[in-house]
Amino acid sequence: MTQARSSRRTSTGRHARRILGPAVSDIDRIRLDAGLSIRAVARAAGIHHGYLAEIIDGSRLPSIAVITAICDALAADLSIRVYPNTGPRIHDRVQAMIVEELLRVTHPSWRRSVEVPVVRPARGVVDVVFDRRPGPVAVCTEVQTRIDRLEQQIRWAHEKADSLPSSDLWSFIGGDPTVSRMLVIRSTRSTRELARRFASTLHTAYPSPARDAYRALTSADAPWPGAAILWVDVRGDAVRILDHAPRGSAAGRP
Repeated sequence: MTQARSSRRTSTGRHARRILGPAVSDIDRIRLDAGLSIRAVARAAGIHHGYLAEIIDGSRLPSIAVITAICDALAADLSIRVYPNTGPRIHDRVQAMIVEELLRVTHPSWRRSVEVPVVRPARGVVDVVFDRRPGPVAVCTEVQTRIDRLEQQIRWAHEKADSLPSSDLWSFIGGDPTVSRMLVIRSTRSTRELARRFASTLHTAYPSPARDAYRALTSADAPWPGAAILWVDVRGDAVRILDHAPRGSAAGRP
């Protein structure tokens, strides 16, 4: 566990340096244009000049507070924005239970890959990828216990599927597979109501019947029907993947 955390910090540190690198370059350019020494800027910013020198040469990663102080000393503006990509990587306990049951019921003819990172054109993680020959076909699967913004969920699913060729898994699939999508949703009052209200949107995004998708995943010979929704019933610790849409929901019905 310690090694994994360290690796994650290292990856985060590299990402932070890529983000802050242009800002540090701008700071040094403004300093040079103003004819100011590192020592003078550091004094005005309230930091040690050696620290500022290390920030500029890339050997130290400054905090936002330090960058802000340096910008204030140079009378420069600092702006930071957060751009949504393909969704959070945080999963709740029920999502983990659903993924476990989904993997259990899937036929061995499907290869299963969980938490598959993709990097371009969109950066994110696909919850589960199922791939199988003949075909070949790869099914990018998103597991959700709730959906707050349907249009965002559909967009993220498309972007992750389009980005699957950038994953390390792609070379193992081989054969230029057809990439499809599956949305696995926990059946609750709110998700059923959402599916009822936006039945046409969901049917357009996921037109294949749930029964056909379920049959394809749980048998060796049924072909994958295309983008589909599977519903899941969760009661306590009991999880059941449904082979049909729940009552009151048109999403997943033929």
